[in-house]
Amino acid sequence: MMEQFFKLKEHGTNVKTELLAGATTFITMAYIIFVNPSILASTGMDQAAVATATILSAGITTILMGLFVNYPFALASGMGLNAFFAYVVAASAGWQVALGAVFISGIVFLLISIFGIVDYIDKAVPVSLKKAVAAGIGLFIAFIGLKNAGIIVANEGTLIGLGNLGEPNTMLALIGLGITAILMSLKIKGAILIGILLTTLIGIPMGITKWNGIIGLPASLSPILFKMDLAGAWKLGFFTIFSFLFVDVFDTLGTLMGTAAKADFLDKDGRLPKIKNAMLVDAVGTCLGAALGTSTVTTYVESSAGIAEGGRTGLTAVTVGVLFLLSLFFAPLALTVPGAATAPALVIVGVLMMSAVMGIDFNDFTEAFPAFITLAVMPFSGSIATGIAAGFLAYIVTNLFSGKAKEIHWFMYVLGLIALLHFFG
Repeated sequence: MMEQFFKLKEHGTNVKTELLAGATTFITMAYIIFVNPSILASTGMDQAAVATATILSAGITTILMGLFVNYPFALASGMGLNAFFAYVVAASAGWQVALGAVFISGIVFLLISIFGIVDYIDKAVPVSLKKAVAAGIGLFIAFIGLKNAGIIVANEGTLIGLGNLGEPNTMLALIGLGITAILMSLKIKGAILIGILLTTLIGIPMGITKWNGIIGLPASLSPILFKMDLAGAWKLGFFTIFSFLFVDVFDTLGTLMGTAAKADFLDKDGRLPKIKNAMLVDAVGTCLGAALGTSTVTTYVESSAGIAEGGRTGLTAVTVGVLFLLSLFFAPLALTVPGAATAPALVIVGVLMMSAVMGIDFNDFTEAFPAFITLAVMPFSGSIATGIAAGFLAYIVTNLFSGKAKEIHWFMYVLGLIALLHFFG
């Protein structure tokens, strides 16, 4: 039955390989079960409920990817956007409004996927800016990780200064960062997850980790279920909602194309068959996640870990989804993990996202300047939306006055005008 449904032989794989690939992908991305609730809890959201929402949205959406697209891609709440959700949008407007913004961005994503507008937007935004956004988000979440760990603190003289490294929580975070960095250097699968768990255990004798148990029934979603404030979200302004949409769309596109290339899914023209269906599932996941009570759900680059193990069909994704759903009964463990154990994960993920800068031509100032402005403004302003808006304006100005006006897509002028309203409207 599974052979016929997933066409295993046609894809040169078998049930055993697919199950192993699914387990591998799950292990490499399961850190989100601990990190996402910790980040979103800073908004006042119920951490236990967020853990349930995080797991359910990841499990259901990943199973949808496997059953309806037959691709080995897994999805979960995206890193970077969860930080933007918590520390920028929810911090100023409340988490209900932030959920509303995520839901609206998901609906828009769904519509532009259905009508094929994604390709159009993809052509309008230059590659350098797409890469800069990814790298900027990396710096943004690494900064938050260092701040949450107490490694950097506010300083009146220099704005930012070194924290008290002898403080217990900071010491634990440094230990966790070192452990995870070593595991990553050794190329151990699930390094981030293992790092979180080991740091949590080390925190017990230090009096930081408060034991909540391992196995138990999942927490109720009632504190956060269907609590999106759509009316409030509309008042946030275009660029806030656009930022959720922009990052989700291009993060998904980049992840799909990159992992698909590793799986040899691309056709002779370098296109991914069924990419529209994959994008639709991602958009549905974002809407579902917001309804359940979590930040933007997106396709995970960690899917490549399972692909490297031979995963080639939706059975890999279904396996990942089922493992996520089973982890619901280990939700108490997510509440046991202290913030000092999840902060290093933000720094490590930030490092991984910074690799995007290699796709920017710094020898061409018309590409280098807008890219630098984008990735610098994000962490320094504490806003992904502001970084994107600044980058768009910088790109238009540098290219317009360097004789490259014809190379600027007309849609970029529209985005530039909206960016001006974002700053001065």
